[in-house]
Amino acid sequence: MIVAISISPSGADETGGVSEAVAEAVQVIRDSGLPNETNSMFTNIEGEWDEVMAVVKAAVFKVAETSPRVGFVLKADIRQGFETGQMTAKVERVEAALEKNA
Repeated sequence: MIVAISISPSGADETGGVSEAVAEAVQVIRDSGLPNETNSMFTNIEGEWDEVMAVVKAAVFKVAETSPRVGFVLKADIRQGFETGQMTAKVERVEAALEKNA
């Protein structure tokens, strides 16, 4: 499975930023050893259900250590027979289609 997760504390710093808290969550995800990538809106994580959800929980609770309230958005893609390598394979299939149609 692949999940895209965005985690944010309820309180921001004096500039309205949440980057420090987000960085703590991303560090938990990176330390998990699961394939992941971070972009401006989400961090994608790939793995088996139980291991991905354990990482999601750990990242959310890491942010909760310094914030009284945490919100997160989670989007999941579960496709039988396509358990690994899909973070890059999905993009490669779209790029191939774009080249074919160019």
